[in-house]
Amino acid sequence: MSVSLDLVFSSEVAAAIAADGPVVALESTVTSNLGLPAPANAEALQRSLAAVREAGAVPAVTAILDGRIHVGVDESDEERLLGTAAKVAERDIPVATAQSWTFGATTVSASLAIAAHAGISVFATGGIGGVHRGAADTFDVSADLGAIARHPVATISAGAKSFLDLPKTLEQLETLGVPVIGWNCDELPAFTARTSRLPLTHHTDQLDTLVRIVASQLGFGRGLLVANPVPADDALDQDVHDDALQRALAEAERRGVSGPSVTPLVLGAIADASGGASVSANLALLENNAVVAAELAVALQK
Repeated sequence: MSVSLDLVFSSEVAAAIAADGPVVALESTVTSNLGLPAPANAEALQRSLAAVREAGAVPAVTAILDGRIHVGVDESDEERLLGTAAKVAERDIPVATAQSWTFGATTVSASLAIAAHAGISVFATGGIGGVHRGAADTFDVSADLGAIARHPVATISAGAKSFLDLPKTLEQLETLGVPVIGWNCDELPAFTARTSRLPLTHHTDQLDTLVRIVASQLGFGRGLLVANPVPADDALDQDVHDDALQRALAEAERRGVSGPSVTPLVLGAIADASGGASVSANLALLENNAVVAAELAVALQK
């Protein structure tokens, strides 16, 4: 029995792929009700789309709409990406399509799977998931890590979410054989903060070097992570970030909150402690990652 996926390409993405042009995949979770609050989610979408196009590539937002896998959305469907969504990780894609989910917002793992199947080699996101604190007891490790390793796509992100167990996340990436390349940095970024103070083995500030690294890894049929810090002018003050993080984690432990449920609690606490600056930082890092991803995609095509 032969089965093929029913992919729906936007007109812009279809034309770019037909012409062997540079395309950058983008996730849809961050723009839905599961991600940034309105109206920041709409701003995130438009800034990311514009950043990719201005750098010479074509943006391909991935999403499940009416049970079909979309690779890029036409302008008429962009408003749907801001609405109420069901979260779709890689494991959920067959269920979302079989049950015709109205809007399935794709996470990092789902976006990578779709991008790889569509032949897209570069993906931009905000911060990846990773090993949750207490994972030794809960085994709570994000599917993002396995997807980054498994799919031949370069992931551009501002490191991993800061509330994760970042040392263990780096160890898990190493175990999975994922190169983590610091782009203009030699320490792992921590999402809205520029650094986790964890040194990276590999780093570069030369685009041609990064292109060769990415091309080599993709040639093995595997992926890698390019860690791109939030721009310095938009990053949270490190002390404010670290203090808010510790307070939020202590509150989560007091309430007995664990696993994915920690995410909204911590992000909300950091937003409150920073007077909303973390949302601005999130917007800036999404746009910055989109720029780097587009520049990489263009250079890879050359």
